[in-house]
Amino acid sequence: MDWLGPEEWHAVALSLKVSFWATLLSLPFGIWIAYILARKNFIGKQLLNGLVHLPLVLPPVVTGYLLLMGFGPRGPFGIALDQIGASIAFRWTGAALAAAIMGFPLMVRAIRLSIEAVDPKLEAAAATLGARKSMVFATVTLPLITPGLLTGTILGFAKAMGEFGATITFVSNIPGQTQTLPSAIYSFLQVPDGESAALRLVLISVAIAMTALLASEILARRLAKRVAGS
Repeated sequence: MDWLGPEEWHAVALSLKVSFWATLLSLPFGIWIAYILARKNFIGKQLLNGLVHLPLVLPPVVTGYLLLMGFGPRGPFGIALDQIGASIAFRWTGAALAAAIMGFPLMVRAIRLSIEAVDPKLEAAAATLGARKSMVFATVTLPLITPGLLTGTILGFAKAMGEFGATITFVSNIPGQTQTLPSAIYSFLQVPDGESAALRLVLISVAIAMTALLASEILARRLAKRVAGS
Protein backbone atom coordinates (compact mmCIF):
# COMPACT_ATOMS: atom_id res chain seq x y z
CA MET A 1 0.00 0.00 0.00
CA ASP A 2 3.06 2.33 -0.28
CA TRP A 3 1.73 3.58 -3.59
CA LEU A 4 -1.32 5.03 -1.80
CA GLY A 5 -1.25 8.41 -0.12
CA PRO A 6 -2.61 8.94 3.41
CA GLU A 7 -5.91 10.34 2.14
CA GLU A 8 -6.37 7.47 -0.30
CA TRP A 9 -5.51 4.84 2.31
CA HIS A 10 -7.97 6.36 4.77
CA ALA A 11 -10.72 6.27 2.15
CA VAL A 12 -10.07 2.55 1.58
CA ALA A 13 -10.00 1.76 5.29
CA LEU A 14 -13.14 3.79 5.96
CA SER A 15 -15.00 2.08 3.11
CA LEU A 16 -14.13 -1.35 4.48
CA LYS A 17 -15.19 -0.25 7.97
CA VAL A 18 -18.48 1.23 6.77
CA SER A 19 -19.27 -1.79 4.58
CA PHE A 20 -18.45 -4.28 7.33
CA TRP A 21 -20.72 -2.65 9.92
CA ALA A 22 -23.46 -1.93 7.39
CA THR A 23 -23.54 -5.60 6.42
CA LEU A 24 -23.19 -6.99 9.93
CA LEU A 25 -25.94 -4.85 11.44
CA SER A 26 -28.39 -5.29 8.57
CA LEU A 27 -27.97 -9.07 8.23
CA PRO A 28 -30.26 -10.09 11.14
CA PHE A 29 -32.99 -7.78 9.84
CA GLY A 30 -32.43 -9.09 6.32
CA ILE A 31 -32.94 -12.70 7.43
CA TRP A 32 -36.05 -11.76 9.42
CA ILE A 33 -37.67 -9.75 6.63
CA ALA A 34 -36.77 -12.38 4.02
CA TYR A 35 -38.37 -15.11 6.13
CA ILE A 36 -41.54 -13.08 6.63
CA LEU A 37 -41.85 -12.34 2.93
CA ALA A 38 -41.15 -15.95 1.98
CA ARG A 39 -43.28 -17.79 4.53
CA LYS A 40 -45.98 -15.46 5.87
CA ASN A 41 -49.20 -14.14 4.34
CA PHE A 42 -50.63 -10.99 5.86
CA ILE A 43 -52.33 -7.75 4.98
CA GLY A 44 -49.75 -5.28 3.75
CA LYS A 45 -47.24 -7.89 2.59
CA GLN A 46 -46.89 -6.27 -0.84
CA LEU A 47 -46.47 -2.89 0.80
CA LEU A 48 -43.64 -4.25 2.96
CA ASN A 49 -42.06 -5.83 -0.10
CA GLY A 50 -42.29 -2.52 -1.93
CA LEU A 51 -40.72 -0.60 0.93
CA VAL A 52 -37.85 -3.08 1.16
CA HIS A 53 -37.06 -2.76 -2.54
CA LEU A 54 -37.75 0.98 -2.78
CA PRO A 55 -34.05 1.97 -2.52
CA LEU A 56 -33.40 0.01 -5.71
CA VAL A 57 -35.71 2.19 -7.80
CA LEU A 58 -35.38 5.52 -6.04
CA PRO A 59 -32.51 7.80 -7.06
CA PRO A 60 -29.82 7.35 -4.38
CA VAL A 61 -29.83 11.10 -3.78
CA VAL A 62 -33.50 10.88 -2.79
CA THR A 63 -32.72 8.15 -0.27
CA GLY A 64 -29.90 10.26 1.13
CA TYR A 65 -32.18 13.29 1.35
CA LEU A 66 -34.83 11.29 3.22
CA LEU A 67 -32.16 10.09 5.64
CA LEU A 68 -31.03 13.67 6.13
CA MET A 69 -34.58 14.78 6.81
CA GLY A 70 -35.10 12.01 9.35
CA PHE A 71 -31.68 11.63 10.96
CA GLY A 72 -30.19 15.05 10.31
CA PRO A 73 -29.64 17.66 13.04
CA ARG A 74 -33.22 18.92 12.61
CA GLY A 75 -34.86 15.57 11.89
CA PRO A 76 -37.00 13.82 14.53
CA PHE A 77 -34.65 10.84 14.84
CA GLY A 78 -31.59 13.06 14.62
CA ILE A 79 -32.77 15.23 17.52
CA ALA A 80 -33.47 12.15 19.64
CA LEU A 81 -30.06 10.63 18.88
CA ASP A 82 -28.33 13.93 19.56
CA GLN A 83 -29.89 14.08 23.03
CA ILE A 84 -28.22 10.80 23.96
CA GLY A 85 -24.95 11.71 22.26
CA ALA A 86 -25.36 9.28 19.36
CA SER A 87 -25.76 11.62 16.39
CA ILE A 88 -24.96 9.93 13.08
CA ALA A 89 -25.38 12.75 10.55
CA PHE A 90 -22.08 13.75 8.89
CA ARG A 91 -20.29 10.86 10.59
CA TRP A 92 -19.08 7.46 9.42
CA THR A 93 -21.94 5.83 11.31
CA GLY A 94 -24.34 7.72 9.07
CA ALA A 95 -22.44 6.43 6.04
CA ALA A 96 -22.90 2.90 7.40
CA LEU A 97 -26.65 3.49 7.76
CA ALA A 98 -26.94 4.79 4.20
CA ALA A 99 -24.90 1.89 2.85
CA ALA A 100 -26.97 -0.63 4.80
CA ILE A 101 -30.22 0.75 3.42
CA MET A 102 -28.96 0.73 -0.15
CA GLY A 103 -27.65 -2.84 0.10
CA PHE A 104 -30.61 -4.19 2.06
CA PRO A 105 -32.86 -5.01 -0.94
CA LEU A 106 -30.17 -7.13 -2.60
CA MET A 107 -29.51 -8.98 0.63
CA VAL A 108 -33.19 -9.65 1.32
CA ARG A 109 -33.90 -10.81 -2.22
CA ALA A 110 -31.09 -13.40 -2.24
CA ILE A 111 -32.06 -14.77 1.17
CA ARG A 112 -35.76 -14.80 0.32
CA LEU A 113 -35.20 -16.83 -2.84
CA SER A 114 -33.20 -19.35 -0.83
CA ILE A 115 -35.94 -19.69 1.78
CA GLU A 116 -38.61 -20.13 -0.90
CA ALA A 117 -36.52 -22.93 -2.42
CA VAL A 118 -36.66 -24.91 0.84
CA ASP A 119 -39.48 -27.45 0.88
CA PRO A 120 -41.95 -26.39 3.62
CA LYS A 121 -42.62 -30.07 4.27
CA LEU A 122 -39.15 -30.41 5.78
CA GLU A 123 -39.91 -27.65 8.26
CA ALA A 124 -43.35 -29.14 8.97
CA ALA A 125 -41.80 -32.56 9.64
CA ALA A 126 -39.45 -31.05 12.21
CA ALA A 127 -42.36 -29.20 13.81
CA THR A 128 -44.36 -32.43 14.18
CA LEU A 129 -41.50 -33.83 16.25
CA GLY A 130 -42.06 -31.11 18.79
CA ALA A 131 -39.40 -28.62 17.72
CA ARG A 132 -40.19 -24.97 18.23
CA LYS A 133 -40.26 -22.59 15.27
CA SER A 134 -36.96 -21.05 16.29
CA MET A 135 -35.37 -24.50 16.57
CA VAL A 136 -36.80 -25.55 13.19
CA PHE A 137 -35.33 -22.47 11.59
CA ALA A 138 -31.94 -22.94 13.25
CA THR A 139 -31.59 -26.67 12.56
CA VAL A 140 -33.46 -27.13 9.26
CA THR A 141 -34.00 -23.88 7.37
CA LEU A 142 -30.77 -22.05 8.16
CA PRO A 143 -28.38 -24.81 7.01
CA LEU A 144 -30.32 -25.20 3.76
CA ILE A 145 -30.27 -21.48 2.95
CA THR A 146 -26.60 -20.96 3.80
CA PRO A 147 -25.52 -20.52 0.15
CA GLY A 148 -28.21 -17.88 -0.40
CA LEU A 149 -27.38 -16.28 2.92
CA LEU A 150 -23.75 -16.01 1.92
CA THR A 151 -24.68 -14.59 -1.48
CA GLY A 152 -26.94 -11.99 0.10
CA THR A 153 -24.24 -11.00 2.56
CA ILE A 154 -21.64 -10.56 -0.17
CA LEU A 155 -24.05 -8.59 -2.37
CA GLY A 156 -24.91 -6.30 0.54
CA PHE A 157 -21.21 -5.77 1.28
CA ALA A 158 -20.35 -5.07 -2.35
CA LYS A 159 -23.22 -2.60 -2.68
CA ALA A 160 -22.11 -0.86 0.51
CA MET A 161 -18.57 -0.55 -0.86
CA GLY A 162 -19.85 1.15 -4.01
CA GLU A 163 -22.50 3.37 -2.44
CA PHE A 164 -22.11 7.04 -3.36
CA GLY A 165 -25.30 9.07 -3.92
CA ALA A 166 -27.12 8.43 -0.66
CA THR A 167 -23.91 8.60 1.37
CA ILE A 168 -22.63 11.91 0.03
CA THR A 169 -26.09 13.47 0.41
CA PHE A 170 -26.52 12.31 3.99
CA VAL A 171 -23.03 12.60 5.48
CA SER A 172 -21.30 14.82 2.90
CA ASN A 173 -17.74 14.21 1.66
CA ILE A 174 -15.47 15.09 4.57
CA PRO A 175 -11.87 13.87 4.13
CA GLY A 176 -10.82 11.72 7.05
CA GLN A 177 -14.34 11.41 8.43
CA THR A 178 -16.94 10.44 5.84
CA GLN A 179 -14.97 10.23 2.59
CA THR A 180 -15.37 6.66 1.33
CA LEU A 181 -13.85 5.17 -1.82
CA PRO A 182 -16.50 6.45 -4.27
CA SER A 183 -16.45 9.90 -2.65
CA ALA A 184 -12.66 10.03 -2.80
CA ILE A 185 -12.66 9.04 -6.48
CA TYR A 186 -15.18 11.79 -7.19
CA SER A 187 -13.07 14.34 -5.29
CA PHE A 188 -9.84 13.42 -7.09
CA LEU A 189 -11.56 13.77 -10.45
CA GLN A 190 -12.52 17.34 -9.59
CA VAL A 191 -8.97 18.58 -9.03
CA PRO A 192 -6.06 19.00 -11.47
CA ASP A 193 -3.70 16.01 -11.70
CA GLY A 194 -6.03 13.92 -9.59
CA GLU A 195 -6.63 11.27 -12.26
CA SER A 196 -3.77 9.06 -11.13
CA ALA A 197 -5.02 8.91 -7.55
CA ALA A 198 -8.55 8.28 -8.78
CA LEU A 199 -7.30 5.45 -11.02
CA ARG A 200 -5.52 3.78 -8.11
CA LEU A 201 -8.73 3.84 -6.07
CA VAL A 202 -10.72 2.54 -9.03
CA LEU A 203 -8.35 -0.42 -9.33
CA ILE A 204 -8.69 -1.15 -5.62
CA SER A 205 -12.48 -0.93 -5.88
CA VAL A 206 -12.51 -3.39 -8.78
CA ALA A 207 -10.14 -5.74 -6.95
CA ILE A 208 -12.23 -5.75 -3.76
CA ALA A 209 -15.48 -6.25 -5.67
CA MET A 210 -14.11 -9.09 -7.80
CA THR A 211 -12.55 -10.80 -4.78
CA ALA A 212 -15.84 -10.62 -2.89
CA LEU A 213 -17.85 -11.97 -5.81
CA LEU A 214 -15.44 -14.81 -6.57
CA ALA A 215 -15.20 -15.76 -2.91
CA SER A 216 -18.98 -15.83 -2.57
CA GLU A 217 -19.30 -17.97 -5.70
CA ILE A 218 -16.71 -20.51 -4.52
CA LEU A 219 -18.05 -20.71 -0.97
CA ALA A 220 -21.66 -20.91 -2.15
CA ARG A 221 -20.85 -23.85 -4.43
CA ARG A 222 -19.02 -25.69 -1.68
CA LEU A 223 -21.81 -25.12 0.80
CA ALA A 224 -24.40 -26.19 -1.76
CA LYS A 225 -22.52 -29.46 -2.31
CA ARG A 226 -22.37 -30.08 1.42
CA VAL A 227 -26.08 -29.41 1.81
CA ALA A 228 -26.89 -31.69 -1.12
CA GLY A 229 -24.62 -34.40 0.27
CA SER A 230 -26.23 -34.27 3.68
